[in-house]
Amino acid sequence: MIFYDCSTAPSPRRARMFLAEKGLTLETHDISLAHGAQHSEAFHKINPRATVPVLVTDAGSVLTENLAIATYVEATHPEPPLMGTTPDEKANVMMWTAIAEQQGGMPIAEALRNSHPAMKNRALPGPLDLAQIPELAERGLKRAEAFFDTLEARLGESDYLATNSFTLADITAYVFVDFARVIRLRIPEACPKTQAWFDKISARPSAAL
Repeated sequence: MIFYDCSTAPSPRRARMFLAEKGLTLETHDISLAHGAQHSEAFHKINPRATVPVLVTDAGSVLTENLAIATYVEATHPEPPLMGTTPDEKANVMMWTAIAEQQGGMPIAEALRNSHPAMKNRALPGPLDLAQIPELAERGLKRAEAFFDTLEARLGESDYLATNSFTLADITAYVFVDFARVIRLRIPEACPKTQAWFDKISARPSAAL
């Protein structure tokens, strides 16, 4: 397998942590988003949508989405299980991963991409140049703040987001909570359960990658 990464971006970090939790070390190529390497002709031949992460499987499939990468790796390397073992667990992992993406990751990206000067005309990842919309930045910040309330409520019921053990859902939410620093948002003091969960995951070796 070949992994296309970017050491500074949250989406490939999710895949990087998942691979590390599985104990896998792959041939890796760093695609510098800051230097526009995702728009190079060479990388477009791998992923025309110009996004990372990308996993090229041993069979030659090109997987360009985190859920696809996690599903493939979980199927080929099932231990330790990171996507649930029972039907209920599997469904809950997918549900909380989706919640983390839609209510956490998307608002943070919305706030960043529609406000940061370096992302002028790059309001969405991919090959298209799209103008920033300041109102979306404001909305994204409010949505991201509400995400912490969602996490705190859930983590008051369970040590981890989806099941009683660490899963893909925790990786997803953790990466976005950490990345929220780019919009100057941190875990509120009113969210001690979320802070304890964050500190616990920060202590895992994969979180240092």
